[in-house]
Amino acid sequence: MKPLVTTLVLFSLSLLQLSAGPQKDTLLPPPANTPDGWTTGAPLPDLAPSFSYNKDKKQFSSQAGKSKGVHGFWRKTFPVKGGEYYYFEAERHTLNVPYPRRSTVVEIEWQNDKGSSVTSPHAVNPEYFGETTSRARPDYPRDKETSTDGWTSVNDSYLAPDKATQAIVTLRFRWAPEGALSWRKVSFATSGPPAPRKVRLAAVHYYPKGASTALDVCKQFAPFVAEAAEKKADLVVLGETITVAGIKPRPSYPEVAESIPGPSTDYFGTLAKKHDLYIVVGLMEKEAETNLVYNVAVLIDPDGKVAGKYRKTSLPRSENISGMVPGDSYPVFDTKFGKVGMMVCYDAFFPEVARRLALNGAEIIALPVWGCNPELVTARCAENGVYIVSSTYTDPKHKWIKTAIWDREGRRIETADHQGQVIVSEVDLTTPHIWAGLGDFPSRIPRDAPIWKAEKTAK
Repeated sequence: MKPLVTTLVLFSLSLLQLSAGPQKDTLLPPPANTPDGWTTGAPLPDLAPSFSYNKDKKQFSSQAGKSKGVHGFWRKTFPVKGGEYYYFEAERHTLNVPYPRRSTVVEIEWQNDKGSSVTSPHAVNPEYFGETTSRARPDYPRDKETSTDGWTSVNDSYLAPDKATQAIVTLRFRWAPEGALSWRKVSFATSGPPAPRKVRLAAVHYYPKGASTALDVCKQFAPFVAEAAEKKADLVVLGETITVAGIKPRPSYPEVAESIPGPSTDYFGTLAKKHDLYIVVGLMEKEAETNLVYNVAVLIDPDGKVAGKYRKTSLPRSENISGMVPGDSYPVFDTKFGKVGMMVCYDAFFPEVARRLALNGAEIIALPVWGCNPELVTARCAENGVYIVSSTYTDPKHKWIKTAIWDREGRRIETADHQGQVIVSEVDLTTPHIWAGLGDFPSRIPRDAPIWKAEKTAK
């Protein structure tokens, strides 16, 4: 029997393939001074915003009325040569648009000279539909940095399908009543292939024991970090609340809580610097200003510094009745190879945590975890298109959570099977994650995922 996640994906994508074709757009007269080749339009004429073009600033703008269904676009068709790489870039500015990630969308649609769809240049997973190729779906360039004056860079590189002769670039504005959108520095041109972003991910399966101090516990992980370095790991993930696990008799959470940065992160900093890698470790934090206690995952960089921390947002009963406090943010951190987010144990039981990290740009999520249903980790990967690296104490013989490296489909590509094991796997973050019927799924998540009032980011 297929896992639940696979069954749901099969069902959903089958519906997508059986559904009717898209509604034909209505093209509208563009402003008089619009550059050659650009046009405007809307799915339905009465949904269209007003359009304008500033020739001096070279800005394409749209202004919405009061309808919450507002939906219109700027569009241009570019000639392309199949098998070559193309780079799209633009800058976007919004006013009174609560959720730019969802309301301001760039689509790139690949077609042949007859205006028909073509085969994707990227393989799909054959286990879903029994095929290794599928029709190329539109690509969605991702949001990148936002400048101090409010302009957000949107860019990505793409391989044109072999039979493609044209790319239709659409700048959509939707679902933001009384909002305004401007685009500038819009370009679509040939480029070289993107540089590979290969990263070697590692996890340690080890339950510390017999220690009397936090430092004693930390030192027990030194040989495993060294082994990960020998295997050329770039990122190594350790377990949850290691000082709680390793000291006997087991201390209370507040007893082992310390500042971040603090003694334990200083120690792991020496290891990270010595071996030139990133370390994620689960610790207990006591905030100096308030004395509040948090369950945290800490990212330490190859310079030995704390690159960031994540405070566990989902606290099980044993933690919340002890007086611990949940975190309330979902930070993602830039590394030499890509964007890393963290979550801790019980967080994996809830889809909101991984989704918020994915919306904030996480490509890899480190998961120090004491216990969890592994099917949920599979789901978190599949629904967000992220890699997850988990480190647990659970006996590998049990069907509970594993120390493992999980791919974007939620499959374990490496799994520890004994105590004291270091697992390593190499992945390339430049490789698109293609699903039949959807295309590059991670790029669609920010554009299509639902919103909620608590959402704070614009990505």
